[in-house]
Amino acid sequence: MPLAGIHVIEGRLRLRMPASGAFCLLRSPMMMFNGRSAKPWGSFREGAANLDVVASDSRISKATRLIMLASFSLMTMTRMEVAVADPIVTQQVFQVEHVKIDSTKKFAEVEAALDAAIPQLDPAIGAALTNGEEERAKELERGAELFIFLKRDHGALLQITGRPRKALQYEIGNPFTATRMTRHQIPAALYAPLRVVLYENAAGGATFEYDKPSALFGQFGDEQVTAVGRELDAELERALRRAVE
Repeated sequence: MPLAGIHVIEGRLRLRMPASGAFCLLRSPMMMFNGRSAKPWGSFREGAANLDVVASDSRISKATRLIMLASFSLMTMTRMEVAVADPIVTQQVFQVEHVKIDSTKKFAEVEAALDAAIPQLDPAIGAALTNGEEERAKELERGAELFIFLKRDHGALLQITGRPRKALQYEIGNPFTATRMTRHQIPAALYAPLRVVLYENAAGGATFEYDKPSALFGQFGDEQVTAVGRELDAELERALRRAVE
């Protein structure tokens, strides 16, 4: 039996059968109304199955059922596209404690002292953690609290201004320590490892600057994470002070 008409009403698709007077109104990918009642469906499969039931009850043709199913499928995909294109963005403001350590020591001396005090990260530590070998990772640390993940010469980039600076950006942390936080709050990975900048100051000495770890990790509101952040406060300050003394 052919359809009497297909109409779009306020973004909804209405299919009407002339003989029985019954109709189907597609309101959303998970909801269909048939003549008398409305029932939410939890999946496309369930929706398609119920479409067939409605079609049988309404004594409509197989071709009509296929049109109904195609229409339902189209609306489902359209709603999915809308959902993907409409992300939820949230923002929050938190207070950060910034630390600055000035020294009269020369830049090159402080750089050498820091590089000697904090070892370069051994890739085997990360590999051990990836393999679930926690004890092996601890052995590879060899007693070190922190490691240098990366060292960038940011000052060299200022050659484009004709006035390059002595300025280094360090990424410092500990892979295992990071997992002690991210196992509770995965977004804590944003600050693991930590960033520290070392530069030559106007007086010819050296300066370290960084954001205090406990302040960065404290924003997640998880004491298990913040507690590790406080440990990092002490470890990082201790290492930097040694380099400038």
